[in-house]
Amino acid sequence: MGVRLARNMTSALRIQEMASPERPRERLIERGPRALNTSELLAILLRTGTTGASAVEVGHQLLRRFGSLEAVARAPLDQLVTVRGVGPDKAALLKAAFELAVRLTEEKRRATPLLDTPGSVATMLREELSLLETERFLVLLLDTRRHLIRIEEVGRGLLDSVLVHPREVFRPALVGSAHSIVVAHNHPSGDPTPSEADIRTTRDLIRAGQLLRVELLDHIIIGRPSADRPRDFCSLKELGQFYS
Repeated sequence: MGVRLARNMTSALRIQEMASPERPRERLIERGPRALNTSELLAILLRTGTTGASAVEVGHQLLRRFGSLEAVARAPLDQLVTVRGVGPDKAALLKAAFELAVRLTEEKRRATPLLDTPGSVATMLREELSLLETERFLVLLLDTRRHLIRIEEVGRGLLDSVLVHPREVFRPALVGSAHSIVVAHNHPSGDPTPSEADIRTTRDLIRAGQLLRVELLDHIIIGRPSADRPRDFCSLKELGQFYS
């Protein structure tokens, strides 16, 4: 009973009454936003609480009322104001903050290429790889929607060969928390037809990806167009080489 009473008294404290190091805004300034829980971040937006409840407690009530932060973000204004301590002004501020988050995500997606086809991969890499005189092996790290996170070079070879090991291919994927990868390399000869070594490497990578739970989506080989071969790249997945 005494513990419950103490907890209730703490939650009822106004933010101004908290010790300075415990105030959400001061903690964010000192330690960064990751140091705060969701209710405390909401409290910074709400700024003030209500009688008997601090802004942090109102943040708790929002999460309890709607069940999750996403549900709070989706809630219309007329539902947000039903939570005690959230009036029209605070509800509008919350909606504005969530809309900014949505626009930031959309902006980021527009800025990062969508690599959902072999052609989109080839288009992005063609200028970099097609005229090289030696082979280079690249790993493209992708998020859950197949947008590019970044590109890592993991192998550089001689005139017509490059050696890569699965651990070198998947290390950047694991470090970068990639959901899936596409691998790509160039053929300095200009002919993108895969060699037996290319096919063996692909199957080794497929098996490694299955063990590591990072899917290999495709292996793209970049070459150069010719009179009898207008397409300057090939996809081993399209060629039916994607089985372990």
